[in-house]
Amino acid sequence: MTTPVLRLEKVRKAFGSEVVLEDITFTVPVHTATVFIGASGSGKSTLLRCINLLDQIDDGQILLDGEDISAADVNPDDVRKKLGMVFQSFNLFPHMTVLENVILAPTKVQGVAKEVAIEEALSLLKRFGLKEKADQYPDRLSGGQQQRVAIIRSLARHPRLLLLDEITSALDPVLVNEVLSTVRDLKSEGMTMVLATHEMGFAKQVADEVCYLDNGRIVEWGSPSTILENPSRPETKEFLRRVHDAGRL
Repeated sequence: MTTPVLRLEKVRKAFGSEVVLEDITFTVPVHTATVFIGASGSGKSTLLRCINLLDQIDDGQILLDGEDISAADVNPDDVRKKLGMVFQSFNLFPHMTVLENVILAPTKVQGVAKEVAIEEALSLLKRFGLKEKADQYPDRLSGGQQQRVAIIRSLARHPRLLLLDEITSALDPVLVNEVLSTVRDLKSEGMTMVLATHEMGFAKQVADEVCYLDNGRIVEWGSPSTILENPSRPETKEFLRRVHDAGRL
């Protein structure tokens, strides 16, 4: 059996007395997209931060390609070379051009020759319709363009796993689709991804598996059609009813 790209085993995370993740166990096979849904405060962002080793777990294991990356002797910087993470708020460096943002990690972290990094960055920017923005600064771009640059910046690192944390939540509704179409393209190309999103229609389009997270626990897990159309748990049904009423389903 092929080793999954990611496996979490009984992961627990607390901030002081507040438990935000409890008994989190799941696997992410290669070339699949796993989507976490749930209300704000359910633990989705913390889960992604734990996978990226930005937050240290209190118990359990996180395995990347079968290796325990949550062990005490693991260097987080070495692990992050294999991961790409895109945040809600873009996190582009405002004093750097688009091109400089994209080539920063390959050249400074991964040791890629600058001319090679530039060639690949321009190819990625062209692929996603942003090559003409290469020499512009982030504040000259729309929110949707900035988020696409953030995704491209992660792709330039050739990540084994891409983590996407509510990447449309800071965008005007008219800009959401251009970002989601980029993720759909990545899905069709086989990128392995873990996403947290409030966009149920998007989750249905890209997910191989959907997980409903509530108060830091996995309540229900299954295919998009099962979880989003025919959930079995009352908590999931109530959440989706509220989402539907808000017009996000």
